[in-house]
Amino acid sequence: QVESLCPALPRPAAAPVQLSLYYESLCPACRQFLVLELFPTWLLLPSEMLNITLVPYGNAQEKNVSGKWNFQCQHGPEECLGNMIEACLMHEAKNFSTYFPIIFCLESGSSVTKNLEAVCCLQVYAPELDRGRISACVQGDVGLALMHQNAQLTEALDPPHQYVPWIVINGKHTDDLQAQAQASLLGLVCHLYQGEKPEACGASKAPRTPSGCTR
Repeated sequence: QVESLCPALPRPAAAPVQLSLYYESLCPACRQFLVLELFPTWLLLPSEMLNITLVPYGNAQEKNVSGKWNFQCQHGPEECLGNMIEACLMHEAKNFSTYFPIIFCLESGSSVTKNLEAVCCLQVYAPELDRGRISACVQGDVGLALMHQNAQLTEALDPPHQYVPWIVINGKHTDDLQAQAQASLLGLVCHLYQGEKPEACGASKAPRTPSGCTR
């Protein structure tokens, strides 16, 4: 008769789908994926279903010049600044649900760097954050250290990244996972999640060929 009681017992929580996004702030395909796939999926799904890590660096290169890290970015100095702004936002805000809407705001606007300088995105999404601390991070050694850390994380990818956005799902990157994530991230996460599916889950769209900023 024990079996009749089983449905009433609490189920063990399923592990969230782990997604790491390696990107650069001014890459059009990165911005498209973050704004049109990643952010809406995060909004639609419960927090226990999807765990996101953002690594802004992409196809940048770093050099140690007289003991200080120097960075060159694929889309120029403004992209390096955008990468560092977003890294410093993560560092200062700590909480993903605080900094992700700000990064979405920056990436969906006309200028990744000027939107923060004008305080637009901070005022709307996180007025409690100290703009002075973020600026000090961007202009100081903390920002350089954060970018160096992102460089190390990006260079340690296995297989090495060939383009951005580079999407790693549950510790793995394959062409098929990348294509499915870019076609319908919501459908992919719903398919991979082993727990009870929320109403937001629907059928995955057909995969398409990945696009991005090649190295």
